[in-house]
Amino acid sequence: MKINKDFIIKYFEKGAKKLSDCGVGVEHEKLLFFNNNNKRIDYATILKIFNALYEFGWQPIYEGKNIIALQKDNKNISLEPGNQIELSGAKLKNIHQVCSESQDYLFELKEVTKSLDVSIVSSGFDPISKLSEINSNPKQRYKLMNKEMPKNGKMSLDMMYRTCGTQVNLDYTSEKDFSKKFYVANRIVPIIIALFANSSIVEKNYSKFLSYRSYVWQSTSRGGLPKTFLEEMNFEKYSDFIINFPMLFIKKNNEFINPEGRKFSDFLEGRINSIGKPDVSDLEDHLSTIFTENRLKTYIETRTMDACGWDCLCAGPAFLIGLMYGNLEEVFDLVKKWDVSDILSAYIKAPKDGFKTNLGNKDLLHWSAILLNISREGLANRNALNKKKINEAKFLSHLENIIKFKNNNAENVLSKFNNNKDLNFFYEK
Repeated sequence: MKINKDFIIKYFEKGAKKLSDCGVGVEHEKLLFFNNNNKRIDYATILKIFNALYEFGWQPIYEGKNIIALQKDNKNISLEPGNQIELSGAKLKNIHQVCSESQDYLFELKEVTKSLDVSIVSSGFDPISKLSEINSNPKQRYKLMNKEMPKNGKMSLDMMYRTCGTQVNLDYTSEKDFSKKFYVANRIVPIIIALFANSSIVEKNYSKFLSYRSYVWQSTSRGGLPKTFLEEMNFEKYSDFIINFPMLFIKKNNEFINPEGRKFSDFLEGRINSIGKPDVSDLEDHLSTIFTENRLKTYIETRTMDACGWDCLCAGPAFLIGLMYGNLEEVFDLVKKWDVSDILSAYIKAPKDGFKTNLGNKDLLHWSAILLNISREGLANRNALNKKKINEAKFLSHLENIIKFKNNNAENVLSKFNNNKDLNFFYEK
């Protein structure tokens, strides 16, 4: 099948769902540490964890002879470069289901890690380890990434080995619907950074940032918040963006080939010697290696949130669903008034200054409170009820407390850190 610009546009068009089929998928990462020495776990321990998880119905996924992931039903457990462990959840209908899925997974993971004397840490950035102390794993693409990523982003290896995030995947019903959701998702990035900042401690010290993870991602190859994403986007413009974006790798015959900085357009035109032209899997690989704050596949991936604990983990998807599915027009009308230069300035400052960052003539605490109200109304509009007839707005209580007390997760961690320098409070019980 010939891959060209028209094919790519149609690929995105085919991603559109009926309104009744629009769901939410959540991916979230965790750090794992040995209790006896506070060191990050190695691949051998990952295999022990995977082996124990078989008892809960998980099945292995191989790359050559190596197990690199698990699968069960429509969800996966996968490995990041530094053996961070990630659940890629199934597409579900509402936040009640999302939260239940995460609760089941975390129960299984905790049961297994306790038996191995390993603890889970939910933080946007490793609060303890130096980069040189972290073990890798045999996943093939990471060998190439280790070499290539630092060339165009000085903190790319920190991103790969020391960060953890929460990703929320959203559907769209049409190109117009995609355009509005993508516009909103990118314009609220500074507010997402401030609301979900949870990485203030780095190498056992205050990093001087509230979201050190966000700061790192801004200095990472292939990442950031492109100015064009803050303007009206459609499938053709996004196709142009990815066609003119350099490739990270080309996978052929189970080998990862370094394209040496060539753009996807070079691949489309057959200008890469002896490789031929791309197929659909090559397009999907390319889409998955664009590390911007938000990106498009056949759904929208929002990627700005720091990893966080239980209440926060449910609050993030609820917040976005309330905005994007429940009250899109109102939030669109709000964010379209913001100046692009103000958003980009807030994006740079938010990792350090949090709610004190200005966007226009107001700080991010002000905008966070407004967006939270819009989201709450949106969740009420959706009226997706649990068995007790309670709607999804119940999951916003964590964010309501953040706004009420004007302290995000990172600031609460700093308070604990000042009282407990051994960092044991990071370990989830």
